[in-house]
Amino acid sequence: MTSIQPIEPSTTLIPEKNATKTLVVGVLTAIFVIAAPLIIGAAGGNYWVRVLDFAMLYVMLALGLNVVVGFAGLLDLGYIAFYAVGAYTAALLTSPHLSEQFAWIHNIWPNGPHFSYFIVVPVAMGLAALFGVLLGAPTLRLRGDYLAIVTLGFGEIVRIFMNNLDRPLNITNGPQGITGVDPVHVAGFNLAQTHTLFGFDFPSVYSYYYLFVLCSLFVIWVCTRLQHSRIGRAWAAIREDEIAAKAMGINTRNVKLLAFAMGASFGGLSGAMFGGFQGFVSPESFTFWESVVVLACVVLGGMGHIPGVILGAVLLAIFPEFLRSTMGPLQHWMFGHQIIDTEVIRQLLYGLAMVLIMLYRSEGLWPAAKHEDKIAKLAKRNAKKPVRA
Repeated sequence: MTSIQPIEPSTTLIPEKNATKTLVVGVLTAIFVIAAPLIIGAAGGNYWVRVLDFAMLYVMLALGLNVVVGFAGLLDLGYIAFYAVGAYTAALLTSPHLSEQFAWIHNIWPNGPHFSYFIVVPVAMGLAALFGVLLGAPTLRLRGDYLAIVTLGFGEIVRIFMNNLDRPLNITNGPQGITGVDPVHVAGFNLAQTHTLFGFDFPSVYSYYYLFVLCSLFVIWVCTRLQHSRIGRAWAAIREDEIAAKAMGINTRNVKLLAFAMGASFGGLSGAMFGGFQGFVSPESFTFWESVVVLACVVLGGMGHIPGVILGAVLLAIFPEFLRSTMGPLQHWMFGHQIIDTEVIRQLLYGLAMVLIMLYRSEGLWPAAKHEDKIAKLAKRNAKKPVRA
């Protein structure tokens, strides 16, 4: 009678994690993220720290869209609508606008609701998730180009709706937007003010940067847990072959709705932070071009790969501003005067960079490693080890 022999670890295809390497990379990354605004602020001023703030907002948006596009394989060209829902929710709940337009609200809150962001953020995420379900429900049978057209229409409907909802009831104040949005307060700490810490002055753009980093870390943690969960595997199955996933017993309807809701909730979080950061919300901030940029962050970084999406969001937030600030001085240095408008050159180089990346890095700058590549790499590594007797 033969006995079952245990499999030696050296003969398995399970990757062995290097705890020391992971710890070193994590510590260096944390130091870089913490020191980034200090270094960039000292070199380029508060303007570039503000660019970093928007880069963190794009990270949250791109990670939310990555749930829909990267994990579930559902093309969404109207994702910026959820960003708008979060921003307008924060604006309406923290500004005096509603009390100025409606007498019954003025009787309850004479100076406006001015809710805490600990209430505003969950409400904004919940409303955005609800809009995500409303978008996903009628599109369950659509795929590819048809889904893209429907989501594009949804994004434009929300923007036009916000632009025209100033009559007969003035809720969004139309194209003029909502002003007087409260800045973010955390335990009595006003992020819109300059604070002194250890003898150094920290302007509001620094405080918001660290807040946005914390929000981004929360989104990264949730996305990572989702990706490696049973739900994440169901999304991957739908992305690869929806018919096969349904045949295997996956409730594709509920799983796809969950993808829309989860992705939309992160857009609502980013929008609420944007409203408090800007202090002003208008429909001009939620155009179709913004949806294209967020989708480009996901595609250029690497669909489905969280580090790649973060890289794509940071690059696409910083690169256009870098071109905007350098093209003018470069023309003056070369020709003595400006020949072509800076904005034209910026858009030209921006588009050219995306074309080149798609030609030579079609899977993104930092794509996720394929399962087959992992197996081949681990098999090759284990083949070099001596076989135990």
